[in-house]
Amino acid sequence: GRAGEVLLGRRGEHTRQPGRWSFPSGFVERGERVEDAARRETLEETGLDVELGPVLTVVSSAGEAVVLVVYPAIAYTGTPAANDDLTEVCWFALDALPELAFPHDLEIIALWREQSRSRA
Repeated sequence: GRAGEVLLGRRGEHTRQPGRWSFPSGFVERGERVEDAARRETLEETGLDVELGPVLTVVSSAGEAVVLVVYPAIAYTGTPAANDDLTEVCWFALDALPELAFPHDLEIIALWREQSRSRA
């Protein structure tokens, strides 16, 4: 990402929490490595090729079928553009976040912030 900012996408009308903002995400295809799926989905949704860092966290909830594997990423080529399930993409400063789609979005940002501080 850009220093101190996160790239979020506004979710389209055929997604959960349409109109709210969240991280680019998607599903792993059968036989696909999780890391490859993360890069592919980011490219499909935002137009950005990214380099992934080590896994930041894994998010799962009782009663939810979805398990999130979260990676920090740095964009190395491309210009952000909304595609696929997103209607808009935008960089946000951590102190000026929009209305987020899911409670785990704030948890991910807090963890990323904490780990970034410990590395500095």
